[in-house]
Amino acid sequence: MENVGAMFRTADAAGMDKIYLTGYTPCPLDRFGRVRKDLAKSALGAEKFMLWEQKKNIFPLLARFQKEKYFIIAIEQDKKSIDYKKVSARGGPIYGWKEGLVFIVGSEIGGIPKNILEKCDIIAEIPMRGKKESLNVSVALGVVLFGVL
Repeated sequence: MENVGAMFRTADAAGMDKIYLTGYTPCPLDRFGRVRKDLAKSALGAEKFMLWEQKKNIFPLLARFQKEKYFIIAIEQDKKSIDYKKVSARGGPIYGWKEGLVFIVGSEIGGIPKNILEKCDIIAEIPMRGKKESLNVSVALGVVLFGVL
């Protein structure tokens, strides 16, 4: 819950247009329309003005993004991943994107499933220099957003 709230704040700070929450990702409002205080605590109000939409299934959304020529970037460790510093909004057209960028993050433990990674144009990875193998998902999103945009 706290990670999702932090990602709302980070996405707003980076100038993102919208957040899509898929699968079991928590939303700013519970199923009864009440504010989720634990999410709001880390979002610090960004959840009130950052556009968001909940989608149960990510695959129709990915198909729409592909049809609309968005460039889809997964933030994940994978054998096919490239250093996130090699992906740039300024240099993006060399990769073939025409409209805009979509960033996908997964769960902290399981990451992004392979069947979703296969639908992405690039898998961007943050090199780890210490002993830990990964960053908190909201921190990883922030690093990549501010590194790419």
